[in-house]
Amino acid sequence: MRTFYTAALVLLAAGCATAIPPKELLDARAADKRASEGVAARLNPADLHNAKTSLQEAERAFADKGDTQEARDLSYTADLRFQTAESRARALETNADKARTIAQMQANIAANGQRANANLGRANEQIANQGQALKNQGQMLQDETQRRLEAEKRAAQSAADLARLGAVKNEPRGMVLTLSGGVLFVTNKAELLPAAQVKLNEVADALIKQDPTSKIMVEGYTDSQGAAAYNQELSQRRAKAVRDYLVSRGIASDRISSEGFGLTKPVADNGSAEGRANNRRVEIVITPAKP
Repeated sequence: MRTFYTAALVLLAAGCATAIPPKELLDARAADKRASEGVAARLNPADLHNAKTSLQEAERAFADKGDTQEARDLSYTADLRFQTAESRARALETNADKARTIAQMQANIAANGQRANANLGRANEQIANQGQALKNQGQMLQDETQRRLEAEKRAAQSAADLARLGAVKNEPRGMVLTLSGGVLFVTNKAELLPAAQVKLNEVADALIKQDPTSKIMVEGYTDSQGAAAYNQELSQRRAKAVRDYLVSRGIASDRISSEGFGLTKPVADNGSAEGRANNRRVEIVITPAKP
């Protein structure tokens, strides 16, 4: 079975020979190697199989489309499933060790004869408590894993929704959604257009699916036309207008903030109309909470 997975991954990787795999895919491959060589291969082959299937899906997405958000999301899910397979295997190993300890304890009690009889009631109670604790631990691990998988599924759906609304890219600071200022505002104004409110309704719906502990920063930018101080103030008002509207649509106020950067940090040459249009923008940055 392992030879089959290895061959499949080699074939998929060959299709991507001309593209640089994203970090998420490299992490998933490394997680596969660790899990396949570790305790998961021996004690938790079912979850390991599911994780390898997820990795194959990620490899296919990368082979077919290159470094896309879909390939990154599938890779991240595969990585998480490898981690889960290892965690469950370690828990099973720990439980087995504890079970052996309990069995040895019972053997010692039986060998001690009459003295054991006096302590048997207490020992049985202790064993029952340990067994219940192990059962509770296993249930907690299962529940936690389910919550994490559901959260990742919601985050992946949110990312896909955001990608349909504007340009989305992943940066070290987090996921960045870029919206054109021309879609949101009238020139030199900070009041949202009706069409902007419709788009921001969809943005809010997608953001609500994100991890509620993540932080959101709304950043406003302008082109280089006009005074720097005016552009700074205009970008701040525009960022705040977007932030306040998203709060009105259900985003927690303590989770989202805004800042204006004026004409700084251009993404295009201000020497052309197209470049200036690209620089007039609002960026929404979603930063995951620190572990």
